[in-house]
Amino acid sequence: MNELIANTIHLSVGDAETKRQEIKEYFLKTWEVDELLYKQLATDKAFYMRADPLRHPLVFYLGHTAVFFINKLILAKIIHQRINPRFESIFAIGVDEMSWDDLNEAHYDWPAVEEVWAYRSKVKETVLEVIDSAPLTLPINWESPFWIVMMGIEHERIHLETSSVLIRQLPLEKVNAEVFGKPCKQSGDAPHNEFLPVDGGEVNLGKDFSHHFYGWDNEYGKYTEKTEDFLASKYLISNGEYLHFVEDKGYHKKEFWTDEGWGWQSYQKAEYPRFWRLRNGKYYLRLMASEVEMPWNWPVEVNYLEAKAFANWKSSKEGKTYRLPTEAEWYRLASENGICDENFHSINANVNLREHASPCPVNAFEQGNFFDIIGNVWQWTETPITGFPGFKVHPLYDDFTTPTFDGKHNLIKGGSWISTGNEHTWHSRYAFRRHFYQHAGFRLVQSEHAPEIREDAYETDAEVARSCEANYGLDALGIPNFSKTVAKLAVEHAGLNKEMEVLDLNCDTGRAAFELSKHFKNVTGLDFSARFIKIANQMQEKGFIRYILPDENELVFYTDVQLSDIGLHQPTGITFMQADANNLKTFYTGYDLILATNLLEELYDPSVFLESIHERLNSKGLLILGSIYNWQRNKIDRKNWPGGFKVDGEPVSSFEGIKQILSQYFELIKTPFDVKKVSKNNSRHFEVENIEISIWKKIN
Repeated sequence: MNELIANTIHLSVGDAETKRQEIKEYFLKTWEVDELLYKQLATDKAFYMRADPLRHPLVFYLGHTAVFFINKLILAKIIHQRINPRFESIFAIGVDEMSWDDLNEAHYDWPAVEEVWAYRSKVKETVLEVIDSAPLTLPINWESPFWIVMMGIEHERIHLETSSVLIRQLPLEKVNAEVFGKPCKQSGDAPHNEFLPVDGGEVNLGKDFSHHFYGWDNEYGKYTEKTEDFLASKYLISNGEYLHFVEDKGYHKKEFWTDEGWGWQSYQKAEYPRFWRLRNGKYYLRLMASEVEMPWNWPVEVNYLEAKAFANWKSSKEGKTYRLPTEAEWYRLASENGICDENFHSINANVNLREHASPCPVNAFEQGNFFDIIGNVWQWTETPITGFPGFKVHPLYDDFTTPTFDGKHNLIKGGSWISTGNEHTWHSRYAFRRHFYQHAGFRLVQSEHAPEIREDAYETDAEVARSCEANYGLDALGIPNFSKTVAKLAVEHAGLNKEMEVLDLNCDTGRAAFELSKHFKNVTGLDFSARFIKIANQMQEKGFIRYILPDENELVFYTDVQLSDIGLHQPTGITFMQADANNLKTFYTGYDLILATNLLEELYDPSVFLESIHERLNSKGLLILGSIYNWQRNKIDRKNWPGGFKVDGEPVSSFEGIKQILSQYFELIKTPFDVKKVSKNNSRHFEVENIEISIWKKIN
């Protein structure tokens, strides 16, 4: 394994060609260590097992990290040809239990494992060609082609860890031991844990966009938080320490659990942590590919809910206030013990696959006055993830973090034995649902100060907030709501057959889908961006949304909208999902009505969409298009424009080009007409677009 160890790349210093070779080596090491992980599986059948019911089978992840490269390189217009459109659809999305993730096995016909391995080989060749030929100047930033390459590499390194957790949940006979390194052989009794003081102080969180390491969107921005003095456990909580909670029947005592935690426990009927095994009165620990007698001096690995219950139990037993650290307190603990951005990679720790292919004793790696501030296992915090002031999404990966800004995903800090790349950096910020398992444990703090928890109850993403206002706000400038207007047009032309199957492509934050649901039982809303789907889903689940809209300069409007306020109800017949309209999964078919407004100009290849959309419609089905035909706004390659250019000196309008494509399969049933759409940027700045609407009926 030592030859595959690599830190993330410094993106600012050196000469371009040396940096190109450095990134190439980093890519190759990443690719090799990721594939080595899957070679632990004993049979191909193991790839199709659902190790966790909330995740896809492992064949998905084998394909997913490769597909990610192709999909992002296509979006970035660095490459222009897909390798396998089917793979690049079915392996595209599905890593968390968001309601728009598609975990329905009936929707998937997984390919043979050997086909996926062959696909990976083709992707590897493609990425190497990009690395060899793409222009490279330093520093590498968001606008650089090599930022997308680094995005793919760091994404693969994330899945190195998350897939290892899934492999750990497979039946033991389905994996081969010690293919992926050797676990720690040292074990013993748990050391006595003690609480040591940590001085409070000001903590500066976030980093500048000019930082020299690759970063995910949630790392950027600036936020200052003051921590009070606190005590922290010298060691991570060990299996031996946690055993006392188990033996005291802590899993059966509701008073120690949060409401969410008790709901999880009541459902799971857990008696002890997921990776513990009890046979004939003796405990064992399941590692990734083997099982060992319980190492009581290793860190316990639990979800947040279990960690919180332990803290409450210990508080009750000792009459003191114990809890998990906040994100700011973790940084304070680290900096007070000599750890910082500059020396992070040189700290002696069980991390980055340097030491073991497993956790190790909690008293093995001393870092200042404490142990395992970095490494061994991740540490749960009290802090739900949200963006720092100055947060913005990368335009090519807008759903990396924003779906987790829901108050339900808590940050984990410090990294684990298998944390590599960006995960093993000072500024890394990863968060999971509180009932999820990672290679994660916890340490406790003792403090009478309630933690400062930032939860953005109002949507602050400016682009999403503008969409909310356009969809759900009051009519502006005397112009009726666009989404409501086009939904009404759709109903007028489709008729009132409630059994019709309806698809709203580019559904945005959902208004048109809600309007359509008043008339049709089954409406599917698809959008490329999870940021928008999140709002639509929230509106469906809760019946209201909140967002912040700019007023004047630093002044803002705090806006609350309820479905009932706009004459709508919470329907059960809408399904909101994330999807790429240029590469839809095959099961999105059999519709009687497809609404596709403001979509064509968002696609990287509108012509391909137009040539294939008839395949999604039933006989005599309706297609309603709406567009401003601005192909240059998103830098669509000219060869993919349906019109808006001259041929032999004669102008070909966009609509003429669209008609030429669609007339093979459709009849135009109404002369195209304009519908105005108004977008409110702030109280004195509005944008008005004339959307040309055309209505088509499938010929047969």
